[in-house]
This record gives sequence, C-alpha cells and structure tokens, in this order.
Amino acid sequence: MGNNGVINIPEPKISRLLFADTRSAWLWLILRVYLGWEWVHAGWTKLLDPGWIGANAGTSLVAFLNNAEQCSKACGAAVATSWYWYFINNVALPHSILFSFLVTYGELLVGACLVIGAFTGIVATFGVFLNFNYLLAGIVSVNPLFIVVELLLILAWRNAGWYGADHYLLPGLGTPWYPGTLFKRASQEE
Repeated sequence: MGNNGVINIPEPKISRLLFADTRSAWLWLILRVYLGWEWVHAGWTKLLDPGWIGANAGTSLVAFLNNAEQCSKACGAAVATSWYWYFINNVALPHSILFSFLVTYGELLVGACLVIGAFTGIVATFGVFLNFNYLLAGIVSVNPLFIVVELLLILAWRNAGWYGADHYLLPGLGTPWYPGTLFKRASQEE
C-alpha cells in the first residue's frame, strides 16, 4: 500500500506493449486505415446518393429505417429495444433530412480522421456510437467487427495515431489531466 492508502496495480507487459508502446503503432496503423477507409467509403457513397444528401435528402434514411423495422417484425422478435424504436419513430423519422446529413458527414469525418490518424481515440468513440445505432436498428453486417476494432483503437489512443497526425497533435494539445506544450506556453505567457 502507498503512503495515502493508494494501491498501484501495474499493467501486464502485453497490455503496455499493445496500448502504450509505439513499437505496436504499425498494427494500429493498419487497423486504423482499414477502418477509416471503410467509413470514408460508406460516407462517400451516401454523399453521392441524392436520397441521402441532395434533392431527395432523407428518403434513403427513411427507407433504411422502415426496412430495419420490417425485418425486425418479420423475425418475430424486436431486434431493437422499444425505447430505440420510439426514438426512430418520434425523432429520427420526423427529422430524416437532418439525420441523413448527420449520418453522411459523421461517417466521412470519422473515416477521414481515422485515415490521417487525428484524434484517433475520440473519433473511434464516435465510430462506436454510429455502429451501435446501426445495431440497435437491427442491421448486423460488419458493425460488430467495427465495434471491436474501434474499442481497441480507443484503448490504444496513445499510440494508435503515432503514424499519423496524432504524433504531432497529442504532444501539443495534451490531455485534460496533462496539458500539452501549447497550453503550457499559453499559461506561462499569462
């Protein structure tokens, strides 16, 4: 036990290697770029579809959600929980144009940031949020695989963007508990 009753439990070596050591950054580079490309492709496809963004914005989202609900009913059991269907029917569908833009640009932003390695841990969190929403709507597809990769990227936030923009962003910005060089200079100038 430490001085103030604090017990420090050391990380296992494999955990340190995977999630905190830059020697494993190449692994996260491969997974990050793969996942980012998949998100960019999904968002770009929607961007070019007038049913998502354009003259008929929102119609593709409405079709997607209605199809998910019909599939759920055809299975004989609700795939999504009742509160989620309430959200879909009372929030998402009435504002389908807004949600169509949010989904399209959200996918593009998540993908672009993952590809360039900017704010990897935060962006992977938004990816998990998108994938969970697709799962709750009853669409399994690649969503479980993406969630696993995104959760690993969140755990590896310190080195997942080492070969990317985070290599420069993280030392400058720091974290909420340890300010980076940009904030240290700003506080010294005041």
